[in-house]
Amino acid sequence: MKFKFPGKLLLAALVAIPLLTACSLAKDSAATKSPFTKPTLVTPKATAKTQALYRNLAALSYSHLLFGHQNTTAYGVKWIGEANRSDVKDITGSYPAVFGWDIGHLEIGDANNLDGIRFDFIQQEIINTFNRGGISTISWHMRDLVTGGSSWDKAPTVAKLIPGGEAHAKLIDALDKFVEFNNALKVTNSDGSTELAPVIFRPWHEHNGDWFWWGKGPSNEADYIALWQFTIDYLRNEKGVTNLIYAFSPDRSRMDINNPMEGYMYGYPGDDYVDIIGLDNYWDLGHPYNKVSARESRDVFIKSLAAVSKIAQQKNKVAALTEGGQETVSDDGFWTDIILDAIMADDDARRISYFLVWRNANKAKENIDHFYAPYKGHKSEANFLEFYNNPVTIFEDQLKDIYR
Repeated sequence: MKFKFPGKLLLAALVAIPLLTACSLAKDSAATKSPFTKPTLVTPKATAKTQALYRNLAALSYSHLLFGHQNTTAYGVKWIGEANRSDVKDITGSYPAVFGWDIGHLEIGDANNLDGIRFDFIQQEIINTFNRGGISTISWHMRDLVTGGSSWDKAPTVAKLIPGGEAHAKLIDALDKFVEFNNALKVTNSDGSTELAPVIFRPWHEHNGDWFWWGKGPSNEADYIALWQFTIDYLRNEKGVTNLIYAFSPDRSRMDINNPMEGYMYGYPGDDYVDIIGLDNYWDLGHPYNKVSARESRDVFIKSLAAVSKIAQQKNKVAALTEGGQETVSDDGFWTDIILDAIMADDDARRISYFLVWRNANKAKENIDHFYAPYKGHKSEANFLEFYNNPVTIFEDQLKDIYR
C-alpha cells in the first residue's frame, strides 16, 4: 500500500484527503466512485473480460492514474532481450500497468515490427501481461500500402484504400494480417476454456498532424473518417473480433487549447466507433519546439487533460493520455511536479484513466538518447519512485481484478 506524498504536492494532497483515502482503498477493488453511467463498448458482442476491463478503467479513472510504457520488456537503455526485465521494474519492482506495443510492418509480412521486435514476442508478452493481470495496448505505424513508403510518407493514399478506392484490397489484406495476429492472443481460463486477451487498439493515431500518410494534409477529413469507420466495421462486423477496445488519439500540438472541442473533433468517426477518448501529448511536457514557459506549459497541460476528460464524460466514454512524455526526462521532478501535479490540480484532469510514455531506446544499439521512462542511475529515479509510491498511481503490482 502506498502513502508517500511528493513534497510539492502536499498542499494538493491535503485538499484531496477524502479522495486519496478512497484511492488507497481502491487498490483492492475496482468498485470505486465513478461519474460514468454503465459505459459500454462499441462492439456489442465484446467478450466478458473485455467489457470488464473497460468498466474497471472507467471506475478507476475517477481516482487513479494507471502508468504505461512502450516496449517495456523488449529492451531498455542499457540492456536488450533479458527475460522478465524492464527499466520501470528495475526501479519500482513492478511492471507498468499498461504495456504498449506497435505492429508496424505486420502489414508487409515481416517477422519483426518497425522497432525490430519479433511479432511472436509481442504476442507472448500480451498473453503474459494478461495472465499477470496487466493491460496491453497496440498502435500501428503502418507503411504506406500503395507507395511502399513508411508511415511518414506524404502520398495521398487514403482515398485509394477506402471502399471504392483502387487499392482497397490492400487495406483488407493488412487488416486480415492483424486479425491473424490477434487470433494468436489465446489465453486459458481456470475452467480450461480459451479466449482472446483483451487489447486496447489505437489505429490511425495523430491524424490531425501532417506527418503520417493518413494525417491532415496527405488525407482529407472525410476520407480519414471513412478509413476509421471501415477499419472498425471490418474487424467487428466482418471478422467478428470481440476482444478490442478502440482508442481515438489526435495530437495535442495541432489543437487550439482555447477551443479544444473543435480541434479534438477533427476526423472524429462518431460515438459508435470509439471507446477511448485519447490524446497524444508531448507538446506540453517539455517538447523542444514549444518555447512557452514551464509555468504556461503546466497550465496548458492541465487544460488539455481536462478538455479530453470533459469530452469523454459528455460521451460516457473513458479518457486517456494514450501517448506522451518528455524525452530523456530532463526535469528532475517530472513525475510529481508535472504529471501528478496536473492530475491533482483539476477535477476533470483527474479522470484520465492511464498515461503511456514512449519507449526507452537501447543506447548501444541505436546510439541515441531517446527514452521516456527513467532507468537505474538516471537523475529522475528517486522522483519516479515518489510517483510510484503515490496513492493515485497504479502499476501492475497494484492492479486488482481488472478483468472481473
